[in-house]
Amino acid sequence: MARDGAIQFAEMTSVEQLSPGLTNEQQPGRYRLRQGDGDRLFDWNHGPQGVKPHCFSPREVLWSEQGEPLRFQPRLPAQAPIALVGVRACDLAALSIQDKHFLHADAPDPHYRQRREQLLLIGVDCAHSAETCFCVSTGDGPALDGGYDIGISELDEGFLLWPGSDKGQTITDRLALQPADDRQLESMLRISTQAAEEQQRSLPQPAELRRLYRRLEHSHWQDVADRCLACGNCTAVCPTCFCYDTGHEMSLDGENAQMVRQWDSCFSAGHSYMAGLLVRANVLQRYRQWLTHKLAGWQEQQGRTGCTGCGRCISWCPVGIDLTQEAAAILREGSVDV
Repeated sequence: MARDGAIQFAEMTSVEQLSPGLTNEQQPGRYRLRQGDGDRLFDWNHGPQGVKPHCFSPREVLWSEQGEPLRFQPRLPAQAPIALVGVRACDLAALSIQDKHFLHADAPDPHYRQRREQLLLIGVDCAHSAETCFCVSTGDGPALDGGYDIGISELDEGFLLWPGSDKGQTITDRLALQPADDRQLESMLRISTQAAEEQQRSLPQPAELRRLYRRLEHSHWQDVADRCLACGNCTAVCPTCFCYDTGHEMSLDGENAQMVRQWDSCFSAGHSYMAGLLVRANVLQRYRQWLTHKLAGWQEQQGRTGCTGCGRCISWCPVGIDLTQEAAAILREGSVDV
């Protein structure tokens, strides 16, 4: 739903809280909602946040400590079931990356798991692409391709619904749905194809992106650093970034403490602080770390790049830095690998 000038996942009590005809304009450093005359409910793309905050909380208490002798008490979240309506393919792809990181078999994160198990994901095919979208080049949209409980495609005459999981099947079995005809299925395909054809940006292929590590001394890094504010907006809105920091917070009487986890960013100075040294002491080094790790390093760690083409880092960057353009400039023909 629309709130504070952006599309957000927020509590709804009625479908009337959705805005028919609502669209969005996204450009580098710019995000605006536009109210049109149509009656579609999902003609927008996405807002600043995806699914990530609903599983990986921006700030949470991991455990509390009190008494003497010292006792530790886990603080798992009391999470009620939540249905997220309108999740896009790029965010479902990002969620699978988050799942792989936080729910790996050796040591699953209990706080993430507690929230993740309570989610019902209702995905929607994108009917349009924002100017900043490039999910086609990463293979993550604009049509749904798994990871959801119920899928939706919005047509002029209504909605096509289908289950994507056992949980979704249980729900759709209780609805009085009619089978889709060939014309409706063709319309669904045509809509998502149109959204794909609208995309103006793209990332180089994964094999090409791995060459970023051979361009660490490229002069273009300084050009980006001269523009970058190191504000961390790109990491805050990124649906795949999962860096965090932890620290103790003491009560005023000194009798109790709690361990708090909160989002961190590789653009913050303290992120690279080790043994009295800032490993990445300037903006150039921090931006280079972010871009090379997300587009190249993640391929070794996660089996794919850490970008799903949502374009949020472009729209929500105060100075409009575009990672697709920056990566292309560094990899441009004529530059020398080292």
